[in-house]
Amino acid sequence: MTVQDIRSFNRFYTNVIGALDYGRHLYAPYTLTESRVLYELAHAPRTDAADLRAQLHLDAGYLSRILNKFEEDGLVERGPSETDPRRRRITLTSPGREAAALLDERARETVGALLDTVRAEDRPRLAEALRTVRALLGDGRAPRPEDVVLREPAPGDLGWIVQRNAALYAAEYGFNADYEGLVARIVADYGEDHDPHLERTWIAELDGRPVGCVMCVRDEQQPEAARLRLLLVEPDARGLGIGDRLVGALVDFAREVGYREVVLWTNDILGAARRIYQRHGFVLVAEKPHRSFGQDLTGQDWRLDLHATPERRRGVAGGGCEHAG
Repeated sequence: MTVQDIRSFNRFYTNVIGALDYGRHLYAPYTLTESRVLYELAHAPRTDAADLRAQLHLDAGYLSRILNKFEEDGLVERGPSETDPRRRRITLTSPGREAAALLDERARETVGALLDTVRAEDRPRLAEALRTVRALLGDGRAPRPEDVVLREPAPGDLGWIVQRNAALYAAEYGFNADYEGLVARIVADYGEDHDPHLERTWIAELDGRPVGCVMCVRDEQQPEAARLRLLLVEPDARGLGIGDRLVGALVDFAREVGYREVVLWTNDILGAARRIYQRHGFVLVAEKPHRSFGQDLTGQDWRLDLHATPERRRGVAGGGCEHAG
């Protein structure tokens, strides 16, 4: 293996994917770098300019020019960071999300067309070769939070949600097949009939595989409320802040589309999930013992007032909760 071998491969693959003329290749007015910035903003709802610059290894002036262009085009908004007033938070506007979604769709179509040229029997070899390159050139480093992306479900992902919920809850909490049936009904209802303007599912992806999910659906009893459902993070991907990002993306979406509150039902044995909900301002409003999924459990109802100030939410959370027996 020589330097020339790698450079030759780089030239070959650059031509294959059309990177030298990315905008024309996807029928879009954005360069490859601009498209990558849009992609990162779409998959990380709480992004500061400094973090974005470090993650993409971009020159500060270059990134600033890209963001200025996006702001002039109405694709992004800039404001003070929630964690550090010296930083600037970057968020996509509705047109910005539409542009990012269109780019993602066209990129998927382009790569799908490329994959169609590979015989089915050769695809496992190709996948293994790609994993080998990543493993050897990645220096064996552990996954980082920035390696995780949030995306919309692809074909097969809804089935993955059912399978992984059933398997993990059986392994970790001893739930029986009743739980798999419940998850299957929730996912089937969403897949057959959901309003994309008010309901959404996020898949967390790491190294090309799904490692987490959450669903936002309209509450049947309270149309002004969004319901959080089926938050899950794979055991080997925990510790990367994936659950926090999934809930944050859902809360941002619910607030943006006009819901007044987000509600959820869970069980008290799910301690890690409950801590995530508390960090985002959810308040426990009721709990009740029940027997479900082959286990004696305590069900809990949590609520997040999207119109409350952070100070008010902290005050309510610190003042106790109503327990319904």
